[in-house]
Amino acid sequence: MTGPSLRGIALTGILLLAGTSCVTSPPSNLDNACAILHEKDDWYEDTAGSRKRWGLPISTQLAIVHQESRFRGDVRPRRRRFLWIFPGPRLSSAYGYSQALESTWMEYKEATGNRGADRDDFADAVDFIGWYAARAHSRLGIALTDTYSLYLAYHEGLGGYARGSYRDQPHVRSLARKVATRAAAYRRQLLGCEESLRRPWWQFW
Repeated sequence: MTGPSLRGIALTGILLLAGTSCVTSPPSNLDNACAILHEKDDWYEDTAGSRKRWGLPISTQLAIVHQESRFRGDVRPRRRRFLWIFPGPRLSSAYGYSQALESTWMEYKEATGNRGADRDDFADAVDFIGWYAARAHSRLGIALTDTYSLYLAYHEGLGGYARGSYRDQPHVRSLARKVATRAAAYRRQLLGCEESLRRPWWQFW
């Protein structure tokens, strides 16, 4: 049997490059909302659109994305190990910027009519986060400014939050406090730069 042709090798290389070129790299500075949104210049429009549609502050959207994926769109949970060596199934179906479960993502697509939404698309991910927060607000009465409680509901699910599943999970409460603290920092930062983010691109020239 002959080896692969040069043409086949070249085609494989092109396909690999095409498959990786669409992955957006995370922002350089994850601790500053202004730096994030200036570097990723489409993201302000995406987060502002989600805020307008669902009422969730941009700072909370960004804080949840930071906690879930560190702004990486291709993140999946680690795999279980079989006999401590062989990779098994993943711990969950979570994927993308928001780490949405596949079942919840399908529910979002059905509820919003956003049938082409992808979990590795930032605009879709922050719209999903806004949608989920709006459900937590309407079903559980959580204020859209209460990042701590919103994240508990996001992490545990609406049913889990209603049952108080987080009460005996100090690590989950700790995560929610971290998200709330980051959201507060992002909010303070955005107060100083959101006006510039709203400016049309031609005003920067």
